[in-house]
Amino acid sequence: MHQSRRDFLHYSALLSAAAVASPLAGFAGFSQQKKLGIALVGLGGYATNQLAPALMQTQFVELRGIVTGTPSKIPKWVEKYRIPEKNIYNYENFDRIADNKDIDVVYIVLPNSMHAEFTVRAAKAGKHVICEKPMAVSVAEGRQMIDACKKAGKQLAIGYRLHYDPFHLEMMRLSREKVFGEVKLVEASDGFRAGDPNQWRLKHALSGGGPLMDVGIYAIQGARYTIGLEPISVTAQEFPKTDPVKFKDVEESLAWQLQFPNGAIANSFTTYITGVNRLYAAAEKGWFEVNNAYGYGGQQGRTSTGAMPFTHINQQAAHMDGVCKAILENRPNNVPGEEGLRDMKVIEAIYASAAAGGKSVKIG
Repeated sequence: MHQSRRDFLHYSALLSAAAVASPLAGFAGFSQQKKLGIALVGLGGYATNQLAPALMQTQFVELRGIVTGTPSKIPKWVEKYRIPEKNIYNYENFDRIADNKDIDVVYIVLPNSMHAEFTVRAAKAGKHVICEKPMAVSVAEGRQMIDACKKAGKQLAIGYRLHYDPFHLEMMRLSREKVFGEVKLVEASDGFRAGDPNQWRLKHALSGGGPLMDVGIYAIQGARYTIGLEPISVTAQEFPKTDPVKFKDVEESLAWQLQFPNGAIANSFTTYITGVNRLYAAAEKGWFEVNNAYGYGGQQGRTSTGAMPFTHINQQAAHMDGVCKAILENRPNNVPGEEGLRDMKVIEAIYASAAAGGKSVKIG
């Protein structure tokens, strides 16, 4: 967590210095810095609208390759990002990436059920891996991914961009340093109204679950890194579906309560039928919170003594830079596979408790 904060401050200082000198001087300095080459595996909305544009702002990594199962997407990417033909792969010939010296890292942005397969294949190909959250659809798959990367001597990072966001780093700091005393309660919830009934997120075979796997995981993360401990048990409730046809494969809404070893409690909710986006911590002598907590920007942070004095950053750029800087410096990254595995253990316990009618289930 402290390394995450240092990386963010370093990243912000570089951007500020570049802006003061001149934009061109800043970019010139960045271009002289050694950069890793990354390939995006899966060219859906997140890769197209967030990751690729963010890679135009990164200092330690640049876009050099793409992997897609949809050939019709290739011309647009080639034109916009000048991807050479030798750095374009599909899902069948992906393993040939092992022979490509341009690519150091692959970022897996596929449906959840494909994360484990392509992480293992990437590790065997000798590439570092960033895998979008959730890291897998089960604890067993998560362990398989970690083992494959360790065997290959390559880093595995999970797409937890908020570990590099200043508002969330402040939530961590306020808790760790007990600025308002010990945290006793966290309220962490994330949900949105799911649109297209045919999207892969609503198909259990591809997603592994509903909003819990998709955005509820942010609430789990928020509770864990705000309290700063691992939960020991959970009780959970799945609510009756208002649209049983649309959500026939996955849950529509879930609530859960995490218990922590110091007595702290986290209350959370996730859903596909309405918007909710909050992280709030109540401590012995005050409170602190982030609204629009898990969005790609626009966070609003407050404490019981005033506003959090931070500006917004490109979270995706900071995340990928942070991971790749760690690779270049040959040190562990701040969002390793083990971090993703902890969330998978909580998710499995939440589903188990909900299936048992709210019975308390131990975690880990």
